[in-house]
Order: sequence, then C-alpha cells, then structure tokens
Amino acid sequence: MGKTYEYIAPCHFGLEAVLKKELNRLDLEIVEVSDGKVTFKGGPEAVCKANINLRTAERVLLKVGHFKAFTYDDLFEKTKAIHWEDYLPEDAKFWVTKANSVNSKLFSPSDIQSIIKKAIVERLKLVYGISWFKEDGAEYPLRVSILKDTVTIGLDTSGASLHKRGYRPQAGKAPISECLAAAFILLTPWNKDRILIDPFCGSGTIPIEAAMIAANIAPGLNREFTAENWTNLIPKEMWYDAVNEAEDKIDREVKPDIQGFDIDPDMVKIARQNAYNAGVEDLIHFQARDVAQLSHAKKYGFIITNPPYGERLEDKETLPPIYKAFGRQFKDLDAWSAYIITSYENIEKDFGKKADKNRKIYNGMLKTYIYSFLGPKPPKRKPTRPEGAETSTEANA
Repeated sequence: MGKTYEYIAPCHFGLEAVLKKELNRLDLEIVEVSDGKVTFKGGPEAVCKANINLRTAERVLLKVGHFKAFTYDDLFEKTKAIHWEDYLPEDAKFWVTKANSVNSKLFSPSDIQSIIKKAIVERLKLVYGISWFKEDGAEYPLRVSILKDTVTIGLDTSGASLHKRGYRPQAGKAPISECLAAAFILLTPWNKDRILIDPFCGSGTIPIEAAMIAANIAPGLNREFTAENWTNLIPKEMWYDAVNEAEDKIDREVKPDIQGFDIDPDMVKIARQNAYNAGVEDLIHFQARDVAQLSHAKKYGFIITNPPYGERLEDKETLPPIYKAFGRQFKDLDAWSAYIITSYENIEKDFGKKADKNRKIYNGMLKTYIYSFLGPKPPKRKPTRPEGAETSTEANA
C-alpha cells in the first residue's frame, strides 16, 4: 500500500454538496464536508485525478498540519514539529502564498506567513544539516488558514486556481467564474439530451461549461499544475495515467443543443473563440440577439443564465427593462424551466413570476441567489421494442 494523504478542496460557499458528488464520482473517499471546503483522502494519484477532473473546486491542497495555536510561539513550535522533510526536498522553493484568520488570537497574515516560513527553515536546517537553502528547485507554495485558533497548513498542488481552465483569455465586464458556472449547471436537472439556452452568455462561460459536461471533457486537460514538478511525492507517470484516463472518457459523438445569445456582437465573437479554445466550438450555437427576441419552437428546454446584476449605481436603472423583457419572452416558452443566478433583488417583480425556489450562493464576497422557475417534466419516452423481438404474450405462449 502506498502512502495516503488528506486533501482539502475549497469551493464557493453553498456548493459543498456539488463538490462532494464530484469527488464521489471519482471514487475519492470523503473525510469531511464543512463550510466552503470538502476534505478527502487518497494516495498521490488522487492529486492528479482531482486537479484534472474537478469542475467545482477552487484548488486542491495537500494537508500537512492541523493543530491549535494561541500564541506565535505555539505557531512556531508546532509548525517546526511537522516532518517537513517528508514533503520538501533540500532544493525546494517554498513560501506561504496566503494566510487567513477568522475568530482567532493570531490574526496578522504577514506575521503568520513569516513565522511559518522561519519554523520550516529551522526544521529543515536540522534535518538536512545545512544553514542556507538555495531554493532553486520545484515550487511548493503553502496556504494557511486559522479558524477559531485551529491552524490548517496545506501545500497548494494546483498553482493557479482551478477555475482557470485555459480557454478564456478574454472575458466580459462581470464574468461568472468557470467553477461557479459548472456548479450552477450541475445544480439543475439539465442533461445533454435537453435544450439549453443562455440569453446573456457574455464570454460564453455557461454554454462552454455545459458543452464540456455534455462531452465529458475534464476541465484540467489543457493546463499545468504546480504538483507536476513534485517528483519526490508524485511520480510523473501518475499524471500521464490521469490524463489518458480522462481523455478516454470523452464522448466525441455527443450532439447537444446548446445556444448562447448576447446583445453585443463583439462578446459573441469572444465567446466563439473561447469555445474554440475549449474544443467545444462544434457543440454550441452562438448568436448576437437581444433577450427581447428570445424564443424557441420546442418544449421542455432549459434557460441557465447569469444576467446583469447592476452592481454599479449607474447600471441599476437599466435592469428593470431587461428583466421585464426576459420575463415576457419566458412566458411564451411553453413548458420550459429557467435557472437564473443574480444579486438583483427585484428579479421576481420585474420577471413577473415568483420563483419556485431560490438558493443562496456566494460569488466571492457578493451574495447572489439561484432562482429556479420550474416547468413540467417531459413525458417519459416509451421504450422502443427491438425489431423482431417477441411480445410478452408471445414469449409466454
């Protein structure tokens, strides 16, 4: 049996259940679900699997330390007691990239960062028998969180946040993050056999994430991760194996009906380019179209969208006409469902319909809600009998 580690996958507050489902689908063992994160365990291959496949996690941390600290001396001594030599080779470049503290006696991020760095250096001096570290090898960034005086130290295996899939060099004014867009879609009952329209598609994030879900394209296939260079912990072939496994699962035959509309033709061009970068340009139809022209001949489709919020005061007055036009068009979409993520408080009034349910989601520090306007379920298709098959009465005769 190889070594087993605990890992922490942070996510947007309110999306822990979606992330837990993703980890279950990857056969990774859940340890704990708490506010804004899911802890799981596995061997070193779990780092590769999680980074490449998770759509809704912000990053993956390898948990190294977990202890109580009420003073900076506590923090120093307990950090120094960790077996850092099991993680950091002699030439490792390491630093605390981020520290945060909530309801704790130790609250200065810069002090926490410098004390943890000093403690690790002191430990490694003793172990490696040297007094100065070149730090010219692989990078091992650390992240520290202190909650109610409990310190958690993790090595950041991802590097750039996992929402940076690599397909979106250009985005609109207020883009939804790729992780949040994917989670938003996964919270709805939409599947690849149902129509999906985003009438405010902007740079195309929601349609692109939907197309990647439909084709089972892993979100991390086109990017790099910090831990790829941690050959002391993760053999290179584990990364190759995880990539090959993810590529084998892509459905190249899928033909979903996914459409993205935006009033700005320049944004539509950007959305098309982003879809091309993601390898899903053939799976989405983009078009410059005002929401007042929203229509579709078929029934039982889905609208999944992130309309304007009007966070700036000068934009507020433009919102009522937009949501009113949206609501009028939705009335004519027979048996459709709409899922709308927004912080706009008058949505139900202007949309002209009360939501069947809503769910609070934090988009960074911004409190938003997912409003669900539910249409009827489509009738179940009758199973078709294969040609030449016996009927039950014939079979029993």
